[in-house]
Amino acid sequence: MWSNRVSLKAPEKRWERGIEVSQQIYRIFTEKKKGYDLEAQGLLQEMKNILGVSGLKQVRVINRYDLEGISQEVYEKARSLIFCEPPLELVYDEELTMEADWLVLAMEYLPGQYDQRADSAVQCLRVLDPDLFPVVKTAKLLLLSGAITDGEFQKIKEYYINPLERKEAELKKPCSLQQAVETSTKIEVVSNFIKMDRAAVGVLRESLGLAMSFEDLLFCQQYFRDQENRDPSLTEIRVLDTYWSDHCRHTTFMTEIEEVEIEEGEYSPVLKEAYQAYLNARREVYGAQGRIDKKICLMDVATIAMKELKKQGLLADLEESEEINACSIRVTVEVEGEDQDWLVMFKNETHNHPTEIEPFGGAATCLGGAIRDPLSGRSYVYQAMRITGCGDPRMKIEDTLPGKLPQRKITLGAAAGYSSYGNQIGLPAGQVREIYDQDFTTKRMELGAVIGAAPAKNVRREKPQVGDGIILLGGRTGRDGCGAATGSSKEHTEESLYTCGSQVQKGNPLIEGKIQRLFRKTEVSRMIKKCNDFGAGGVAVAIGELADGLEINLDAVPVKYQGLNGTELAISESQERMAVVLAPADLEAFIEAAADEGLEATKVATVTADKRLKMSWQGQTIVDLSREFLDTSGVRQKTKALVVSPSRRKSIFTQSFPEKEVSFSDLKTAWLQNLQRLNVCSQRGLGERFDSTVGAGTVLMPLGGKYQVTPAESMVAKIPVLEGETSTGTIMSFGYNPVIGKWSPFHGAFYAVVEAITKVVASGGDYRGIRLTFQEYFEKLGEDREKWGKPLAALLGAYYIQKKLGAPAVGGKDSMSGSFKEMSVPPTLVAFAVKTIDVNQVLSPEFKAVGSQVVLLPAVKDQYELLALEDWMFQLQLVSELNRRGKILAASSLREGGIAAAVSKMCLGNGIGFTFQEEIPEKKLFALAYGSILLEAPGDEEVATLFKGVNYQLLGKTEREPVIKINGVEIPLSIAKDKWEEPLEEVFPTKSAPQTESIQPLPLREGKKVKAGLSVARPKIFMPIFPGTSGEYETEQAFVRAGGEVETFIFKNLKPQDIKDSLAAIAKQISLAQILVLPGGMSAGNEPEGAGKLVVSMFQHPLLKEAVMRLLTERDGLILGIDNGFQILVKLGLVPYGEIRKLKETAPVLTVNAVGHYVSRIVRIKVLSTLSPWLSQAKSGEIFSTVYSNGEGRLVIREEEYQALAASGQLATQYVDLEGNPTYDPFFNPSGSFGAIEGLTSSDGRIFGKMGHAERSGCHLMKNVPGEMDVRIFEAGVDYFK
Repeated sequence: MWSNRVSLKAPEKRWERGIEVSQQIYRIFTEKKKGYDLEAQGLLQEMKNILGVSGLKQVRVINRYDLEGISQEVYEKARSLIFCEPPLELVYDEELTMEADWLVLAMEYLPGQYDQRADSAVQCLRVLDPDLFPVVKTAKLLLLSGAITDGEFQKIKEYYINPLERKEAELKKPCSLQQAVETSTKIEVVSNFIKMDRAAVGVLRESLGLAMSFEDLLFCQQYFRDQENRDPSLTEIRVLDTYWSDHCRHTTFMTEIEEVEIEEGEYSPVLKEAYQAYLNARREVYGAQGRIDKKICLMDVATIAMKELKKQGLLADLEESEEINACSIRVTVEVEGEDQDWLVMFKNETHNHPTEIEPFGGAATCLGGAIRDPLSGRSYVYQAMRITGCGDPRMKIEDTLPGKLPQRKITLGAAAGYSSYGNQIGLPAGQVREIYDQDFTTKRMELGAVIGAAPAKNVRREKPQVGDGIILLGGRTGRDGCGAATGSSKEHTEESLYTCGSQVQKGNPLIEGKIQRLFRKTEVSRMIKKCNDFGAGGVAVAIGELADGLEINLDAVPVKYQGLNGTELAISESQERMAVVLAPADLEAFIEAAADEGLEATKVATVTADKRLKMSWQGQTIVDLSREFLDTSGVRQKTKALVVSPSRRKSIFTQSFPEKEVSFSDLKTAWLQNLQRLNVCSQRGLGERFDSTVGAGTVLMPLGGKYQVTPAESMVAKIPVLEGETSTGTIMSFGYNPVIGKWSPFHGAFYAVVEAITKVVASGGDYRGIRLTFQEYFEKLGEDREKWGKPLAALLGAYYIQKKLGAPAVGGKDSMSGSFKEMSVPPTLVAFAVKTIDVNQVLSPEFKAVGSQVVLLPAVKDQYELLALEDWMFQLQLVSELNRRGKILAASSLREGGIAAAVSKMCLGNGIGFTFQEEIPEKKLFALAYGSILLEAPGDEEVATLFKGVNYQLLGKTEREPVIKINGVEIPLSIAKDKWEEPLEEVFPTKSAPQTESIQPLPLREGKKVKAGLSVARPKIFMPIFPGTSGEYETEQAFVRAGGEVETFIFKNLKPQDIKDSLAAIAKQISLAQILVLPGGMSAGNEPEGAGKLVVSMFQHPLLKEAVMRLLTERDGLILGIDNGFQILVKLGLVPYGEIRKLKETAPVLTVNAVGHYVSRIVRIKVLSTLSPWLSQAKSGEIFSTVYSNGEGRLVIREEEYQALAASGQLATQYVDLEGNPTYDPFFNPSGSFGAIEGLTSSDGRIFGKMGHAERSGCHLMKNVPGEMDVRIFEAGVDYFK
């Protein structure tokens, strides 16, 4: 293969539109001022306490920007507008001075890695001058002072520089930022491949690092020799390796199991019964003789329950088609009295290998990939769940396995990646749970599950026809993700951390958010015949699967940068891309619709009659494979399985828990130690990093009660209807305990299903009609039949209960590479359960009232440690019936930690105590009792009547005194809560540095109701939508409900003219509107290093600046900014100054939360002043609950300005505690805002900015946290013009 290196060094100057553009490199350093340098303070503590660098005295964090291709004028504007916020940051031009003894660690992304900060900076610069094509390169510098040894400095480098994504950066400024490009003109042919002997084929396999088996490669040789009569191109070998990978084709799950042996033992009868039931189901489904192509394999065991129930006519709700995007069921959605046909789609996805080696990117694209599956099915994804498996994150760094990242670094990086992606795209995380087991140090489990929905009328599924075009929609293609499908299919070694960099995809959530918006439009969705997301395998798989005959033009594939060869274009797994099949007549309209959303859409392939997959590149056909050969998926492997019968002596159900975790020296100690177990203790500090309410559909907050402490059983959300109101929602729950699976994979899977279903019922759902999806995660099986017996046993355990309950798994995902050297992950089957529900029936677990009766419905086990399912199903039905009759106030399933943990958590949410009415054996309090449910019933009900016919136990009653009383022991809830929250506080902190000063209450200001000078029957509200805006739907709905007419416009910046047209269109819309609203979100990902800079840059444009000021000065207009919109108003000066102005260093500013990270929870706010028209329907002193969900919500005001704003009534709303007092307590004031201020107005009150999400309120939302959430600002804004 020939290649040459081309220099892209440009001349020193160029002219654009008569403006001299310097080709010099501008260099800017920025640093947070003291008091705002939370990242530096955090790193200092981390290096001292975690890395043990005791002599370290000070850390400074410097962000460095190198800029090329901009004019001096643009540079001067950008310096303080884009790269530095004067109230918060210091800025240094060109050079950074420091003491000589400081050490400097400079880090930058590897070439080709996506850098969102640099990308956002480029977007901001292009707003200042659309005709420029700037280049930005960023780096982060850590400046270290103190007594630091060479060994300690090296330790710091190794901890903070992951070689898969970053490298040390040069301190010297480069001559050019343009990357040298390797260009290739030819794809190599694998010479003499068809003539190689077996030994040579084996050498080739090793040299290319192929994931396919030796037998597969011999099969390829036979194909090219006997059918094609030629040697293959290297691209063809790579494409086949990808297409046939375990990740893409489930080759392990499809391996034929020729022989199954079940070891004799105490549990073998039930194992044999389950296997025989499976064989009987095969005969029913495939006929007495059985279909010859339907061999016994793991995939068949996993799907047989679904096929069996379908055969019996019991799966009428299952949507079936050739297009398999996600699990899809038909449901009826009630919308204001009208029944509508909808599709609900759900999917689970793992990114174990990528997250293990590059936590942020791996976890981010885990969520991105999970979203794209139902999204490609044209559903709008509206809620996500994150379930992860990790070693103890508190383990010492020096205990990290060679070739591995520290567990702490993995779990924090992964949480940041997943939450960053979800928070930017605007997808609420309804449940976040990390499961700890030492065997996950082998390889992490990073598991995301999502749920989406669409009106059935929006979805058209048709087989592609000859001549149809295939559009590549969304992101551009780079080298990231090349080999990811094959990489995730391999067993990994110590070297993986240094050799797998290209396998980790980089996500851009802002593009995926645009695709969500596009596909939600009925007229666009109806054009799509078939769609595939670009997950594993890139073009080769995403497009290659769509039709039997395809011609793909790789030269048409949009690229991130030049220099990619044909092979890379074929297999790159760059994210946020969709392959869409369209009729020729729809191509132009679809491309135009995509452009309206700011998305690239390019025709790259055509459906052909010839049943071959062909790819061309630079005039060459580099792939030409028959569909018949491609679809063989290689040589079908064969194996044998031995199912080992578990030992009753080692049964997890005969143990309360390992004695090393809990001492039974006294009950109070045991109770508190139980609460401190890693899989029982609080994970609030982790969960609150994820936005749980965006979209205004969340029915249950992750943590409930007035103290927001009690974890919800499941995640529940309303179906995302665009018009009208619905009470139809969905429940999704999960079940998994690695300890059970390690003892017995059969029981582990059985109880995973039990746990998931019990949680649904405890959340108010009916078990009848539940649909399941599974995630399997096992070690690399090889040829060891005992290893093969583990997933087989697990799937038999899952089948056993599916069959008994009539609750089938209608989808799933397998990951079969959980090995590292001789270590393996726990045998894992995670069950997810999904059910629709009338959200009026939703239950939550926190105790609701004093004097209630608490009843235990114990699940009885048989001789095989399985539930007596007939009795259990009757119990579940009774719970559902009692709930429908309003006889249940709260419900909790029993899981890890047993009765003791469940009672404690139920008490903590509302601070309600509990007294056990009789003595209970201590070990029974802590024992695993999956399937059992604790119920809170009204105190005036006759328990014997309610629970007639079932086995129940009245445990006791709830009490006003915040104490748990058991067996003569008293456990104060305050102590229980502190102990429960303590174990993970050091990893996921919830507290900021304590504030010693108190906040003096401000006088309340009551305003007179004012009206606009001109009355308007239906005021026009204009809402611009920017990259990263995520609150537009609920904000629009809030204004429409209030009687307004909302106009939106999507800012587009693909081309220079797009930017100019967008600026003109936004200015025009402002001139036509009475109200301008800036909704929440993370515009441009809150980069570079700060929220809202893209939008702030736009509104500095003379067109927009004039339009805004005319709205205010000539038309009595109103402006509202929520969350990100508030940040923009402050940075523009519109609040508190009432005009767009250059800010002084003393101006109010919004910065990073005092705790140092994103926080999502419900807070209480008090209305201080009603002088603003926006607060005219509230009363001074009135207290509301509202959603706080932000990473940069801390308002900083100097004392003198604070007092002046208070005097003028511009301090509108304030964070308060349960007694209504302003506070710095991070539980009530998570931002740490000065004076606990939540909202500000301009002096005349017509501009209002607030951090809390007032738009996230409505019927049936956040039912498990009490408080009035409707501040009525939308009604007030509309009423101002009437």
